[in-house]
Amino acid sequence: MGRQYFGTDGIRGHVGKAPIMPDFVMRLGHAAGKVLAHEAATGGRPTVLIGKDTRISGYMLEAALEAGFAAAGVDVMLAGPMPTPAVAYLTRALRLSAGVVISASHNPYQDNGIKFFSASGNKLPDAVESAIEAALEQPMDCASSEKLGKARRLDDARGRYIEFCKSTFPGELDLRGMKLVVDCAHGAAYHIAPDVFHELGAEVIAIGNQPNGLNINDGVGATHADALARAVLAHRADLGIALDGDADRLLMVDAGGRIYNGDELLVVMVKDRHANGGIDGAVGTLMTNMAVESALREMGVGFARARVGDRYVLELLQERGWQVGAEGSGHMLFLDKHTTGDGIISALQVMSALRRSGKTLADSLSGMQLWPQTLLNVKIRPGFDWQSSRDLMVAREQAEAELGQSGRVLIRASGTEPLLRVMVEARDAAVARALAERLASCIPA
Repeated sequence: MGRQYFGTDGIRGHVGKAPIMPDFVMRLGHAAGKVLAHEAATGGRPTVLIGKDTRISGYMLEAALEAGFAAAGVDVMLAGPMPTPAVAYLTRALRLSAGVVISASHNPYQDNGIKFFSASGNKLPDAVESAIEAALEQPMDCASSEKLGKARRLDDARGRYIEFCKSTFPGELDLRGMKLVVDCAHGAAYHIAPDVFHELGAEVIAIGNQPNGLNINDGVGATHADALARAVLAHRADLGIALDGDADRLLMVDAGGRIYNGDELLVVMVKDRHANGGIDGAVGTLMTNMAVESALREMGVGFARARVGDRYVLELLQERGWQVGAEGSGHMLFLDKHTTGDGIISALQVMSALRRSGKTLADSLSGMQLWPQTLLNVKIRPGFDWQSSRDLMVAREQAEAELGQSGRVLIRASGTEPLLRVMVEARDAAVARALAERLASCIPA
């Protein structure tokens, strides 16, 4: 069954335009309450946890969701500003029916979205999201007064999550003697991430930790890691940690100001696990750099590519029985630590690897050079069937013929925006840029 509202990471859009309107979000809460309560089937009264990032629209959408769940007879616990992975953890730890996050992740403040977690702390399967959409088509009813849901604040959410993050760091290690710059993107981890690293012994300089409802991801965070690089150099720090608005992504910066993406951090982690007990395989995506696949092959570690989106990385990890996966954008998964991608926990895993080896990020990746990639986001008009475009198909075939074994082409539609993502990877950066621009020119404006 096709999905009208859910993309690769929940429902997302521009606030004030369908579907990110209070009336729709209230109906969504009601529909989700009906479906998720049935899915949980735990007996007793279903309870859902709601967390959000720091966008000003979060207040409005939180109230609408709360009303919808209450009308469906579902109790609500309000966590306030919380990273997406914190909601996943707390939902599982508190044995709740589901968790909901109000966030548009790395998007600007004008956007917002809704994503759900199951009782086990995993993102919802496609089938459950389709069931919620089907429930949205039904008239919204209201439970009788004695069965209406109630709401209460979860006052210790922050402390619970900080302790959970710290518990994933090896007990025999600490961060004493390290100076870190932590960029919270003016997002959901602003009051959490600096404390996690400080309590493990690091000297922490926090940036991007003054949210005002309008500045989330604005020139800071994982989507603007150059700000972190400048801060690391200015403070003469050992490392920099960049999170995004909902803190499920991670990029890192070394003492020299060099930025490391999710592909590179994945190789660091695979090397560490390969040297300390072994690792069967790791999962990337269709966008993962060819240099990663080559590096893992040389180590004798399996590698598989999932569709783009951390939910698909997770599904393939579970299918293979593996534990480690990542996207170049910074989503990293360690299924022996958490059920979902977590920027703070990912940073702790990378730093534990560096502490064990005594190496820097650059030393850990010595000999590996990423192939140049050009990624262009091209706006597409409504109804444009890019998969049937003859001009685009011919241009793609020509580009692939020119690249041969020295590169590849990937064209895919965004799961969250009206964009076509055109990626060309080649050993020569100029070739990658030229071919990507040629392909983009075939897409009608």
